[in-house]
Amino acid sequence: MGVFLSDKEFQVVKGKYDESEPGASFTLNAQCYTDQKYLDVERESVFKRTWQWVCHVEKVRELGAYYVADVQGQSIAIVRDRSGDLRAFYNVCKHRAHHLLEGEGKARVMTCPYHAWSYNLDGNLRNAPHTEGLVAFDKGDICLDQVQVEEFCGFIYISLDPAAKPLSELTGNLAQEIMQYAPDVNELTFSRRLSFDIKANWKNVVDNFLECYHCPHAHKDFCTLLQFETYKVTTHGIYSSHMAKGAKGENSAYSVEGGSCDDHAVWWLWPNTCLMRYPGRNNFLVLNVIPVGPDRTIETYDFYFETAEPTEQEEQAIKYIRDVLQQEDIDLVESVQRGMNSPAFESGRIVNDPSGSGLSEHALHHFHGLLLDAYKQALK
Repeated sequence: MGVFLSDKEFQVVKGKYDESEPGASFTLNAQCYTDQKYLDVERESVFKRTWQWVCHVEKVRELGAYYVADVQGQSIAIVRDRSGDLRAFYNVCKHRAHHLLEGEGKARVMTCPYHAWSYNLDGNLRNAPHTEGLVAFDKGDICLDQVQVEEFCGFIYISLDPAAKPLSELTGNLAQEIMQYAPDVNELTFSRRLSFDIKANWKNVVDNFLECYHCPHAHKDFCTLLQFETYKVTTHGIYSSHMAKGAKGENSAYSVEGGSCDDHAVWWLWPNTCLMRYPGRNNFLVLNVIPVGPDRTIETYDFYFETAEPTEQEEQAIKYIRDVLQQEDIDLVESVQRGMNSPAFESGRIVNDPSGSGLSEHALHHFHGLLLDAYKQALK
């Protein structure tokens, strides 16, 4: 059974949101950040209907390579079959529901460790021991349930919605933007993952990411990494672009001396994936925001470099993000979450700069519009 919203619940959350004018708008009502009901709706109307980031293409580049991911509580196996096609399946044997694969690796067939039923990499049942005497049993009728999968700008995404349009179609010019700023993204390799357990709603984490209005006050070191006056934010259909030139000379965040990349190029992709290219040696970062509860979020931060072993400068960058930048943001969003549980707050004004500067919150307004569109799908 689905999870539904009444029109009254929808109107409470929408509140004073003005879809046409960010400068006249308020944020969504705090209730959708604190009430379990809205997270339940989001699981059905947002996360099960959108494209979710999984891994870098290097994990499934070779024939027979597989990678198992947890996507919204579902175990999904992504495989490169013997013809070179990329496939994704619910990682469940059709016999007794045991998981077929674990972790990552290479395989010629997918064999269930429970009763040895095996499947070809296209998902078709290959062998089922001791089934010769079964009535009306035909191996040709059995195949793993497929999930939509797509390779996009060096990464693998899946959608649990069989009717989802291709990510490449939904994202407009995003691929061109990413390849302009990070043409080597396909060739980079995984280096490090940071994980953060945050006492805040996932939307508070995204809201914070989407504006740099707070940066001059809360991220003083980060601001020295950029020419902040060049910071521009542009919203598109299901993503927003956050661009700035890197600072010339020294900064107080981490050393970028000798780096080949002097741009700060960041994209937020609906609903919960943030793609980044920071100043320094060629790099790419993926921030994935995973809801756990109305007041708890897991955030993973994956670093991709030219080599798996970071240079000394890259170690500095990782340390700065882990110990300074992320801790500053975590303190902010956890305080916001506590404030949203107060009877003194319902919603606040969106601060909008018509020029689209980094001091504007119009990308936050854009995100809230997409959320409201998703909530409409859950109306009774």
